[in-house]
Amino acid sequence: MFKKLVAIEPVSLIPSAEKALNQYATEVVMHQDIPSDDDEIIKRIADADAVLLSYTSSINRTVLEQCSEVKYIGMCCSLYSPESANVDIKYANEKGITVTGIRDYGDEGVVEYVVSELVRCLHGFGSNPDGSPAEPWDGMAREITGLKVGIVGLGKSGGMIADALHFFGADITYFARSKKEEAEKKGYQFLPLNELLSQSEVVFCCLNKNTILLHENEFTQLGNRKILFNTGLSPAWDEAPFARWIDADNRCYCDTLGALGDEKFLTHPNVRCMQVSTGRTRQAFVRLSEKVLANLSEYDRRTDIA
Repeated sequence: MFKKLVAIEPVSLIPSAEKALNQYATEVVMHQDIPSDDDEIIKRIADADAVLLSYTSSINRTVLEQCSEVKYIGMCCSLYSPESANVDIKYANEKGITVTGIRDYGDEGVVEYVVSELVRCLHGFGSNPDGSPAEPWDGMAREITGLKVGIVGLGKSGGMIADALHFFGADITYFARSKKEEAEKKGYQFLPLNELLSQSEVVFCCLNKNTILLHENEFTQLGNRKILFNTGLSPAWDEAPFARWIDADNRCYCDTLGALGDEKFLTHPNVRCMQVSTGRTRQAFVRLSEKVLANLSEYDRRTDIA
């Protein structure tokens, strides 16, 4: 059991999960606002030996050097790799600090978002950003049936998007680090990135944070009169070629500003950005809470055995 566990910011745990934290620490402190800087984070951690944080703050080496009691850091947000994490995992490991994170808790909401927006685009439902009536993307309402869809990054969320659109009759191709046996069994075709971009009518980028695959050449291959979705936490593209591409007869969908990049694109007539994390649903908070508690339980079990 920890002496003191501190959540340095809101971590989106459901009430029963917050209560359950008392099973793992003698003292639990939950902060309800985001710390302004490293000094405030250090102040909040103080003598705590366990820390929780979400995606809105970072714990870097400077913080860890000043917080020598920390033994455990629980990321209440997605952890895909040390390079993309908002915790200095390399330094934490050097100091014997355990860092855990979670994955795959908000994908269902993201899938619903992309299906909803794609249907609205293809059918011309709703209105344009300037308030004028929307028009069907092809001039006449069409179904997802037969739509040529390219998925860039066939991880959990990319796979779920592929499955959902396949259910509606889309023709699915994908690009990943390697061919996926299960995807091939479903009839999804692996293509080199440039070939996928040129052949697809709609492209979904489902990549880890800070992973950029679309550069000048890739946008050239993608061409015009295309629809691009980015479901990642950061842009999947270099900004300059994206800016030129979006000025042409194309459309881009992102749920958050983080996924879109520069806020100057928010007012672009060819950009649709909700500025809401579509994965943050009631059910997602339950899954998040369960996984955060499971990580704490596993750490507690291992340290008891040791």
